[in-house]
Amino acid sequence: MHDGRVVLVTGGAIGIGAGICQAFAESGASVSVADIDGDAAHQLADKLKSDSHRAVAVTGDVSVLKDAKRMVNESIESLGALDVLVNNAGIQPTASYMNAEQMDEETWDRIIGVNLKGQFLMAKFSIPHIRARGGGTIINIASVQGLQSQPLVPAYAASKGGSLSLTRNMALDFSDDNIRVVAINPGTIDTPLARGAARAFGDEEELLQLWGSAHPLGRIGTPKDIGATAVFLASEGASFITGESVNVDGGYMALGAWAAGTD
Repeated sequence: MHDGRVVLVTGGAIGIGAGICQAFAESGASVSVADIDGDAAHQLADKLKSDSHRAVAVTGDVSVLKDAKRMVNESIESLGALDVLVNNAGIQPTASYMNAEQMDEETWDRIIGVNLKGQFLMAKFSIPHIRARGGGTIINIASVQGLQSQPLVPAYAASKGGSLSLTRNMALDFSDDNIRVVAINPGTIDTPLARGAARAFGDEEELLQLWGSAHPLGRIGTPKDIGATAVFLASEGASFITGESVNVDGGYMALGAWAAGTD
């Protein structure tokens, strides 16, 4: 499906990012695994390499301009081009669960910096290369919390709402370049981030099961679920989709907050 195409995935070493990298590699694409954890990025890149496609690792912080520019440039130097950018890097530290009154400026700035500014910076430096290929796709990983919110996540919710708005804006601004910009809103996904949150609030497995039961499909999602969606959104099958977001949430947003607590 993506033979000969080149994909850059931020936060690509673990969790949702690793699932996205794996899915694109399996579809025939060459993949640049971008992550702040260089060891994990190199381990995954080595695993993804094959005779039919290449994989490389680049290391840096997406919220830092010079790092974002360098990661894009190193990807181009290694793989020769760029067709798809997946802005997946995101954080929600367990210590950040507090309301806006309680939240310190440093925590706010760090979450917004990685989750939203990082998407802007990576797009800024990727767009000229995608344009040079005659077009391509930018996929922003947002969240169902960009549509609704749970308590005590003001910065995270704001960053994900901003990601959806940025998606719509860039879709308009770069449509003439044949660059489609779309977003994915995951529900609860089985990742180190989700498991860390579960451990912070109680029994890990018990809470993951409870969170899963809140989704109409009765389970939490997997990185593979997000990866498959990303591969589709970057494909010709999605060529008329731009400025839109897709909920990959087991029906969570369809259920709606109004239904909470009902049988």
